[in-house]
Amino acid sequence: MSVSPAYLDDLRQRLPLSGVVARKVRLVRRGREFTGLCPFHHEKTPSFTVSDDKGFYHCFGCGAHGDVIRFVMESDNLPFREVVERLAREAGMPPPEIDLEAEAKAKERLGLLEAEEAAAAWFESQLWSAAGRDALAYLRRRGLADETIRAFRLGYAPAARTLLKEAMLARGFSEDVLVRSGLVILPEEGGPTFDRFRNRVMFPIRDGRGRVIAFGGRALDDAPAKYLNSPESELFHKGHTLYNLDQARGPARERGGILVVEGYMDVISLAQAGFREAVAPLGTALTEEQLALLWRTVPEPTLCFDGDAAGRRAAARAMERSLPGLAPGHSLRFLLLPQGEDPDSLVQAQGAAAFAALQESSKSLADMLWSTLLEAYPTDTPERRAAFDEAVKKTVARIADHRVRSHYESDMAARRRRLFAPLPADRPGREQGRGRGSGSLRRGQTDIRRPGRLSAALLGPDGHAGQARRREQLILACALNHPLLIERHEEELAGLELQNPDLDKLRSEIIRIAASDHDLDMAALRRHLMEGGFGKAIDGLDAASAPLWFAQPDAALIDVEQGWRHVVALHRRLSTLEREIKRLEDELARDFSDEALGRLRALKMQLDQAEGREVMVAGYGVASGREPTV
Repeated sequence: MSVSPAYLDDLRQRLPLSGVVARKVRLVRRGREFTGLCPFHHEKTPSFTVSDDKGFYHCFGCGAHGDVIRFVMESDNLPFREVVERLAREAGMPPPEIDLEAEAKAKERLGLLEAEEAAAAWFESQLWSAAGRDALAYLRRRGLADETIRAFRLGYAPAARTLLKEAMLARGFSEDVLVRSGLVILPEEGGPTFDRFRNRVMFPIRDGRGRVIAFGGRALDDAPAKYLNSPESELFHKGHTLYNLDQARGPARERGGILVVEGYMDVISLAQAGFREAVAPLGTALTEEQLALLWRTVPEPTLCFDGDAAGRRAAARAMERSLPGLAPGHSLRFLLLPQGEDPDSLVQAQGAAAFAALQESSKSLADMLWSTLLEAYPTDTPERRAAFDEAVKKTVARIADHRVRSHYESDMAARRRRLFAPLPADRPGREQGRGRGSGSLRRGQTDIRRPGRLSAALLGPDGHAGQARRREQLILACALNHPLLIERHEEELAGLELQNPDLDKLRSEIIRIAASDHDLDMAALRRHLMEGGFGKAIDGLDAASAPLWFAQPDAALIDVEQGWRHVVALHRRLSTLEREIKRLEDELARDFSDEALGRLRALKMQLDQAEGREVMVAGYGVASGREPTV
């Protein structure tokens, strides 16, 4: 059924999404949005959000996304027509009028789908007939069991020029439909149509709903093209489709990972070996649309490549293409196989255990990026190191998400410092180590175990009340300059006891703004607060945090987070001590005793000692480019 966009927009407006979702999911309000456990995959920590203002739901865990119509279709497994009619009744709307033009196009599309399905069934029947004897023998020699062949609906296209066309015409399909579906070819120079696939093992290609939309064919003779895919059509867009995604999606979400391999046989052999979460692009490098499909399935797909030079080049292309689409929690892993091996040959020769063991050696995207750049840019001279630095900078700049880009900048800077760190003997005033016991380093390493100082002396001579205010200002300043800190520690920030009512009000406003904007950066947060009349409070935060480098915008998030945790822990401890001191002072005012006085003196000593202490943290400050203090 085709319905006008205006009708669907009206339907979405009349039915608040949260009300429909709440029938399936227990929702908790957070600012202007709702959160809950995702109904589309198993999770223990809520990552499913619902926004009535924006009119969509999104799961940051599995990537599920859609509007009220999509939610009911997916959660109740109902077709579009039934869902629209049901929701229209709930909204008190008349039944939708059918868009006749769109309906005609939908019927044409349905005819193409029916033709593809009929062709798949015919190819299957040919494989299991006498005509397909050699094709079936080929698949068995490749190690496929009959159950696997049937599960993937593999088939055979006979060598004759028009056998498929004749069979399809006999089933009532028009020649026009056969041409538009890519099953037969209409010669440009004129003449009769003929079958596209001849003397090939056939691999049906399905869409996300399991419907056959195209085919891949593997030649059984010396045809110029070993593999041949259906052409682009109204049903099939090669760069938007992944082979086997419909069957791999469920196992991938159960396992929390998906394998991306090169070809059909890799997918099928892995599935037979127990790795049912494998998919493949269709003869081309991964596209942005295919990456989006993968990320909607799992947060970190694993891309498998041969370990030779060609495989590394393919991995580099995939990595480059993925950078603009990276988002918090969404990345890639890379599995480089032994040279000369592909997943099919490896599991056939060495078994599932060997492939599973190799999976443990997969590299993160950051590791792959670093090693690829090091291979491409020598670093043996100052000039070459400068070129390497420029390449790293330009590559990381392609990451569109500012939060992910910031972490990559910090990560690459830390790797660079470790790579180019001088020997201990090169450092002024230091002796070269004499062996392992002295902590000596090889060239190209730096010892990040050395501690940095995380100062707890956060106040001047203005007494405990002023010290508490400064701690509270510093806690909020870190969040103001690094909004990702709010996303990671929102519950902890919201639960902190703040003595100053103005800062408490500012904290509440910061959390409210962050809850309504998932892409919040420092500039946007400051702008919202200024518009809300918090300009003076922001000036106070900036002044209080100015002497402390880890609260500044240019500090690496890993250092900001370490410093923030320390200040929060210190604030909690001192607040507890101050409350206990106040209680003892009140007790002494009512009923003096030496015991209470002794406890009071001990608590005040603890308070003074805690305020002046510095904590030593391994590696603290390295990511921000600071020399650790010893």
